Amino acid sequence: MDDLLAAYDDQLRGDAEVRSALRTMRLGPALLAVFPDGFGFITCRDLPPGDPAPFVRDALDRLRADADVRVVEWKTRAHDRAPGLLEALAAAGFEEGEAESIMIGEARLLARDVPLPEGVRLRRMTSPDDVRAASAMADQVFGDPVSEDRAEDLLRRIARGGELWAAESGGEVVSTGRLEPVPGTAFAGLWGGATRADHRHRGIYRALTAARARSALDRGIRYLSSDSTEFSRPILERSGFRRVSSTTPWEWRR
Repeated sequence: MDDLLAAYDDQLRGDAEVRSALRTMRLGPALLAVFPDGFGFITCRDLPPGDPAPFVRDALDRLRADADVRVVEWKTRAHDRAPGLLEALAAAGFEEGEAESIMIGEARLLARDVPLPEGVRLRRMTSPDDVRAASAMADQVFGDPVSEDRAEDLLRRIARGGELWAAESGGEVVSTGRLEPVPGTAFAGLWGGATRADHRHRGIYRALTAARARSALDRGIRYLSSDSTEFSRPILERSGFRRVSSTTPWEWRR
């Protein structure tokens, strides 16, 4: 597990996290990014020495100076040594979100045949109309307004080599998830998993995950990583994935 965590830190943090950003900037050891739909993002492995509060305020100020940025996420990891960071984030107006498990394992562990419920089919979404339909369904599952910016971001990710998969029932998208290869590494990420409440606990998400794993293997990708909620973590654990750490988003909202 130490090797997996080291690979995560070395290959999946920093530049790998902001490949799809509209723009990025450096602030000491931190990487700041602005994504579509007014989403600001901060990632940092090692804090500068001393009190982190001024550093946190400076990083936030640089992003909120952009009037289009409506939310800023500082992505923390449980295994980082960051004394005083959480207190500094709270003092700067960030609010703690739900922790997620960082799961890593070999793609072959997920590439299994999973039976689908009758009337459900899986396919890779590539056309703009299909991508927008899948994006709108995910927005609704997460309780967000349907966002054209997020749909356009998905289309850009696909153009750069990412994949969007969906499950459909009765002509409607009921579950979706992305596969995002990380160039120059043996990894791809499993992201954006969302399933409509009326189609959960039917094996659809497991089948969608298996389809993405098979596609990863076809592309020569060995490892998959996922920031998993308590809904998806058990699925990955039962397949042999390891929980190497956890990550918690801290959010500031305008």
